[in-house]
Amino acid sequence: MTLEALSQDPKFTPWWWEAAPLRPKSETALPARADVAIVGAGYSGLSAALTLARAGRQVVVVDAEAPGYGAGSRNGGQCGSGNQKFTAAELIARHGEKKARELVAEGLAALRYLGDFIEAEGIECDFSRVGRFRGAAIPRHYENLARDMQDMRKLAGFESHMVPRAEQHAEVGSDFYHGGAVLPDDGSLHPALYHLGLLQRAEEAGVQVIGHTPVTKVAVESEQVTVSTARGRLQAPCALITTNGYTGAALPQFNRRIVPIGSAMIATEVLDAELLRRLMPKNRVVGSSSRIYHYIRLCPEGKRFLWGGRVKGWGLPEDPSGFVHLYRDMLRVFPELTGTRITHCWSGYVAYTRDIFPHLGHRDRIYHAMGYCGTGVVRATYLGNKIALKILGDKEGHTAFDDLDFRNYPAHYVTCQTVPAAIEWYRLRDWLERGT
Repeated sequence: MTLEALSQDPKFTPWWWEAAPLRPKSETALPARADVAIVGAGYSGLSAALTLARAGRQVVVVDAEAPGYGAGSRNGGQCGSGNQKFTAAELIARHGEKKARELVAEGLAALRYLGDFIEAEGIECDFSRVGRFRGAAIPRHYENLARDMQDMRKLAGFESHMVPRAEQHAEVGSDFYHGGAVLPDDGSLHPALYHLGLLQRAEEAGVQVIGHTPVTKVAVESEQVTVSTARGRLQAPCALITTNGYTGAALPQFNRRIVPIGSAMIATEVLDAELLRRLMPKNRVVGSSSRIYHYIRLCPEGKRFLWGGRVKGWGLPEDPSGFVHLYRDMLRVFPELTGTRITHCWSGYVAYTRDIFPHLGHRDRIYHAMGYCGTGVVRATYLGNKIALKILGDKEGHTAFDDLDFRNYPAHYVTCQTVPAAIEWYRLRDWLERGT
């Protein structure tokens, strides 16, 4: 039944593109000069461009594909602080209590910034603070979550509350989880509409955004940075790299610090309204405590499920068989969805760093902001603004991430090739722990 549900002519494009399709290719000429040249027209690049343009800088943004082609219009549209990558105890052990508090506070500030920014700009992208339910995959995880939520609250005022399994149907209509934590400040949005709104604001501020312009080299030459592309050369006093999970070999100084990891999503057909109210009574975004976790939400209209998780195997899936594991996972959580047809399947890359933190900074006139480790909706917007402030020499550009060492992956090529095997190993461990 799983492959059959995925074989009824689903679209292999993001469901988000139905409301916000990518722009067609334009023949806009690449200018010869700018005050700031930005590589990457996703959230980071556009957020930075907007801040710079409003400060009077002439900004040109180039992208290898249409603006928003990458993670900006492919992600799950879940908005969180990013503070669930580590427990409070792990952060303190690594960085000490003071630095751990600063890192958690920075994540919370980023989440507040996104909501305030969307409201101030009037971007219509279905942003809502629906809250997150993080389900415990096994009973032991519930106790661990409860301990960590208490530690996070003491460390930096992180808001949450625990929901035992006996009461979890008030949050999610499933017996799959063993209770969980509710993070009330988290939210959701339509990622492609958000990207479109950000793009429009940047262009209204005077930013030139030029897609379908692959970069072949970025080099410092005397007092200038030259950005060489397939359509010519662009020079500027400084450049900003915001390519994240799509950082290719043309940018070796950043490529070897990033490991792209594939993430895939499926969208169901429109479902019965009463069923959806029972399964998602508070319309939370939902995730799990597993090593290889899923992320779940309803579409903004509340009519269908959007389900995401890691890809299986090497590269990105190219046919329905590459999404079967997501469908099976969906049925384990919600058996009521057996036989539900899938209308859209898609995938893309997120960028992981060695320390699982984002990084921003500069060297030799080349600035960077990247490595969001799956938290880019919030952090890419926030750090795009922060790196722009750094370029402007504004002390408000300071972040708790500034002094973190952006390290290379040793044997980068080998690391990238072994990631799929590592994911399957973690998936197996999750399965063995649950016994299903």
